[in-house]
Parts: sequence; structure tokens; C-alpha cells
Amino acid sequence: MTFKDLDPLLHSQVRLAIMSILVMVKSAEFGFLLESINTTKGNLSFQLKKLSEADYIAIKKSFKGNYPLTTCKITPIGLDAYEAYVNSIGEYFSGFKNSADSTQK
Repeated sequence: MTFKDLDPLLHSQVRLAIMSILVMVKSAEFGFLLESINTTKGNLSFQLKKLSEADYIAIKKSFKGNYPLTTCKITPIGLDAYEAYVNSIGEYFSGFKNSADSTQK
């Protein structure tokens, strides 16, 4: 069995968590992502920038009252990359499951 390469950009725990959240919602504010992911503000900002540079997400900076507001949403490129990653990693797990099933018989 030959395994597909996993997208190194999505193979980071924080970036994968960001993408997993954004695939389920129309958009998410920085504060929501921070509460949902076990990381620091600085690390979250860094990981969002990495995803944005790859065009996996779009970042909108605005203000809510007098406070800065950062909102993120997944792009079509990001959605395609996420789906490919999930399918590729699924092949790894199915290979293991098939192997485990055959050894138990």
C-alpha cells in the first residue's frame, strides 16, 4: 500500500484545529478560536498568518466599537486542502484497521 503525502501545513495541531473549526462555521472571531484551541494569543496569530499566506483562510481585520476584531473564514483553496488531508490521513487509518482486522482472524 502506498500512502499519500500529508499536507505539512495542516499537519500542525493548532493549524489543523483552526481549519477543523472553520470548516464547520461561516466565520470565526479570533477570541472564539482562542477559547476553542489550547494555545496562546501569539501562537494563534502566527498559525493564522501561516494559513493566510497559503490562501487557506481569509482574515478580516475590523473594529467592534473601539476594539480590534479579527475574523477568519476558510477559502475554497483551504477547503480543498482540508478535504484532501482528511482523505489522505483516512487512508493511513484504514490501512491500520484492515491490518488489525486480518491479524485477529
